[in-house]
Amino acid sequence: MRPPRLLTVTSAAVAIAAAALVSSAPSAIAAAATPARSAAPARLGAVAAGGPSGVQARGANLVNVATGRRLWSRALTTKRPMASITKVMTALVVIRAGGLNRTVRVPAFVVPYVDQHNASSAGLRPGDVLTVRQLLEALLLPSGCDAALVLASVYGPGWRAFVRKMNVTARTLGLRSTHFANFDGLPWPTEFTTYSTPKDLITLGEAAMRLPAFRAIVRQRSYFIAATAHHHAYRWQNTNELLGSYPGAFGIKTGHTGGAGYCLLFEAQRKGVTLMGVVLDSSKTNSTAAFADARRMLNWAFAARRGLLAA
Repeated sequence: MRPPRLLTVTSAAVAIAAAALVSSAPSAIAAAATPARSAAPARLGAVAAGGPSGVQARGANLVNVATGRRLWSRALTTKRPMASITKVMTALVVIRAGGLNRTVRVPAFVVPYVDQHNASSAGLRPGDVLTVRQLLEALLLPSGCDAALVLASVYGPGWRAFVRKMNVTARTLGLRSTHFANFDGLPWPTEFTTYSTPKDLITLGEAAMRLPAFRAIVRQRSYFIAATAHHHAYRWQNTNELLGSYPGAFGIKTGHTGGAGYCLLFEAQRKGVTLMGVVLDSSKTNSTAAFADARRMLNWAFAARRGLLAA
């Protein structure tokens, strides 16, 4: 059997990452339309009649996956930054492109990129050779911005080309109020140049969860890679605290920046009913707020009368 092909990040990509990427994004991206920064419900504690109580998120959406019925929402079409939920699209583009068993050498520029942005990291070691599938684990479980950079550099090739692919995919999926300025949801060029809506993010989540590779990764609480001659050992914990703490939860992705607040795209199943939801900006300071909001929404829907969950 032929050994898997080793993909390398080009010198052009190195130059981009070392210079432009750690400082600013292209002016064309910076000029993209941005969401309103002050948009918020008049009363964060208020809900529609019969809706879940106590949800603090500024934007939210909850749907029955099987029927497509929207059960409850808040600021459904308001554009907001979604932080690392962006990585759902990153993974979607990579998985659709294929080649998950190919190998990639981790470039040195991932370290200054993470340091420059104080970004969440999978702790990738320059020079290590990992498969694309392993890099997807590093992307989605610990929310590794280093893994996002490597994948974007390879699958663009180059991060600019990759971001263009993300936006083309968004249009193909019908995400009319979504724009990606980068591949990981970090706040560059600004906090508000990568954004989406609660409505669009459910569509994105449904598309990603239809991919077996994506679905298998995001339902894991942790992932371990033993050391070999080609790479160090890695152990990655999933940042999604619903897994293992909320019965039936099996995904999907967390997110947080100063502008986005704490966000969560989530999915859970009980008694044959699968619900998918999202909360955006549950809190600027409380790291558990998005999980609490998700629990309130799920508990309300699962406890509701059968008519709510019917077609």
